[in-house]
Amino acid sequence: MMHIAALLQVADPQLPSTGAGAFIIFTLIKMIIVFTVYMVGAALLTLAERKVSAWIQNRHGPNRVGGRGGWLQPAADGVKNFMKEETYPAAAYKPIFILAPILAFIPALTTVAVIPFGAPLPTRWGLIPMIVADLPVGFLFILAISSLGVYGIVLAGWSSNNKYALLGGLRSSAQMISYEISMGMSTIPVLLLAGNVTLNTIVNQQAYGGWNVVNLTIAFFIFLVAAFAETNRLPFDLPEAESELIAGYHTEYSAMKFSLFPISEYCNMITASALMVTLFFGGWDVPFTGRDNVGPFSGWLTLLSIVIFLAKTLFFLFFYIWIRWTLPRFRYDQLMSLGWRFMLPLALSYIVIIAAVILALDSAGIRRGAMYSSILGAVNMVLVVLVFAILDRGRIISPSYARSRADQLARLKSAASRSPLSAGATD
Repeated sequence: MMHIAALLQVADPQLPSTGAGAFIIFTLIKMIIVFTVYMVGAALLTLAERKVSAWIQNRHGPNRVGGRGGWLQPAADGVKNFMKEETYPAAAYKPIFILAPILAFIPALTTVAVIPFGAPLPTRWGLIPMIVADLPVGFLFILAISSLGVYGIVLAGWSSNNKYALLGGLRSSAQMISYEISMGMSTIPVLLLAGNVTLNTIVNQQAYGGWNVVNLTIAFFIFLVAAFAETNRLPFDLPEAESELIAGYHTEYSAMKFSLFPISEYCNMITASALMVTLFFGGWDVPFTGRDNVGPFSGWLTLLSIVIFLAKTLFFLFFYIWIRWTLPRFRYDQLMSLGWRFMLPLALSYIVIIAAVILALDSAGIRRGAMYSSILGAVNMVLVVLVFAILDRGRIISPSYARSRADQLARLKSAASRSPLSAGATD
């Protein structure tokens, strides 16, 4: 400890060479705190899902372990998974069978490192950014690393040598690749407004130009739907559809190898929620003040920004759980049709329109501010009305429509009633 204190005392925040020691120490501290909170939060999220689902269905959730609140239920589940026997299918390819859960878990754990969660903290050694790794291409890093999680799922299905697991892996690869494109396209209008791919820059841009969810509502809608599909959550949990594929790609897994898949799913939920907050809801920005963006900074302001960021993220986590226990599952053909026939063309069209509006406003000499945001918001509201009130008549997004027309169904029923098999069954 004495060596660490001495190293911090000689660190000069103005000189990168002499400030390297403080930078390394603060980075290690942030890594320990952030990833501890992240993993404990993922464990408590399993309890929150059970509690919220019980509340929605008017029943009791876990209320045995850890008192009436069931607070120790995640710990009990973890101990149970550690104690259970590890099973390996006889025909499985064991090296990849063991590696697949790790490949699914590591990308989910890595992406949170580049998401800013608070205003800079002033210290005697300089400003400490509230982010584990402040990459200049942080957003692109998230898209690149999060897309690697599909390899763990596909390899889990293939290495199990089980037809249900293989079908689940194939479904997942097709689903995630389909919606990754829409997710990436939906964020381009955000990058056009911010003029940068650094997440802190996007947060600062929203502090003065308004939240992007107001100016880019359709982009947020596309990103939200794609985030549900990327995390394999209802109504997009086709890869592990229990009624069709037993348990999907993790049918043959047991003990902690099985647990890594749900843990990675919950970790992806946290990352997706934090990313939605950062891109569309102002991130950690404290409203009604600019001190958290340009200074002077303070410890209390940093703490308040962290609380605001966590509150927004918790709202979207609740929204994830709420949707799971509210909407039915899509059919697989509807899932793919929504991604390719609706989401992708809408994202591309929206990019062209927003880019044209931004170019027109910049050419007119209108500076970024209240008038700029008002014009962009008005154009956005017109597009929202066109998309949700005119284009969609319940035949694109709704999961309950049939491809056949009413007259075609009537002819099919008539032909079935006249068939010999139908007459024999009646007799």
